[in-house]
Amino acid sequence: MTINLTLLVLMGVMLAVGIYLMLERSLTRVVLGIILLSNGVNLLLLQTGGRAGRAPLVQDGIDAQEYFDPLPQALLLTAIVIAFALVAFMLALIYRSWVLARQDEVTDDEEDRRVAQAVGAYDPEEDAEVDTETSEFSDPSPDSASDLPPVISPAEHFRGHNDEPEEDR
Repeated sequence: MTINLTLLVLMGVMLAVGIYLMLERSLTRVVLGIILLSNGVNLLLLQTGGRAGRAPLVQDGIDAQEYFDPLPQALLLTAIVIAFALVAFMLALIYRSWVLARQDEVTDDEEDRRVAQAVGAYDPEEDAEVDTETSEFSDPSPDSASDLPPVISPAEHFRGHNDEPEEDR
């Protein structure tokens, strides 16, 4: 079996970057990490297949070493399907998180903070609470709602553009 060094290095880089991205708090980076990790595993499964050989159809007079092993192909197809399903699920989670909280970052709960303080890993600069709404495109506050123009229905809008007075209609 010959090993392609370029694919092994590429696989190692993809696995390392994928694991690093999966450890982030941003769900978007987690999805990118899952994609890189699954592609690295696909390259690993591709390497386990070995060199190209004959189709695995049994024929008389052919040595068993000349056939190509179909198991890595089946595992590769299974890994692709599982990775696709996992990415689709994570994209649904990201969308739901964005709809509910307008952020894709996972926040600490009270238990996480308690454990961090007990272990001594609590850093006030990094772990302090941040307001959840940091977008400038948020809903207006009740104070600024009075600055908005009144809502006019389409019927009232077109009634005002008619040339003839209302009594003549």
